[in-house]
Amino acid sequence: MNTETTTLVSLTEAMKRVDQKLQALEAQFKELDITKDNLTQKFENHSKTLTSQAAQDELWTAVLALKFTSMELNILYSYVIEVLICLHTRVLEKLPDLARGLPTFTSVLRRKAKNQHIRVAWEAVLEESGLREGDMAALCAFFIAHGSEAEHYAATARRTYIGDATFMITSMVKNQALREGLLRAVQVIDKGKADRMPEARTSSLKELLPSVRSEPV
Repeated sequence: MNTETTTLVSLTEAMKRVDQKLQALEAQFKELDITKDNLTQKFENHSKTLTSQAAQDELWTAVLALKFTSMELNILYSYVIEVLICLHTRVLEKLPDLARGLPTFTSVLRRKAKNQHIRVAWEAVLEESGLREGDMAALCAFFIAHGSEAEHYAATARRTYIGDATFMITSMVKNQALREGLLRAVQVIDKGKADRMPEARTSSLKELLPSVRSEPV
């Protein structure tokens, strides 16, 4: 083997080694890209969780900090409970075959996560009523916090005690999610449907469900 041939063989082997190293580096970069994407996804999910938790904490703080008189609280409770009953009734009307398995409003909330028929009916009822999940999160939080101490006032009694529940809510409830949820509850009962507003980020019912008690609503 002459010198030129030896040099060519050495060059070929060197090029192979360089190519192998490049392939190894490329594989490492691909691995790093996958790791980066995974970390980015985890970070985004964590950020969403923190944002959601903060919104949920703010909602509960606002619900527990309400400064209404007993009469005012009873009036708000009356609207909230009537909305929950109304939604439960409308879901049952859409699902007569499942009515026996959905005896309460809470049973609808719990079962809709695993039953597509219930979920579709629930979403349709919300849409027809002009409500959204964030409104229901706020109303459920209100019911859980104040349901045991409040009493129901009929519509005639509500009109006697206070002329405009909307003004009371607007002037005294500072948390946006809770304020909008209560305002829509009033609209659903007094007008039959709530006015839809631009969507805002609020705690979802899914986030609140672990805290929802099996109360006979």
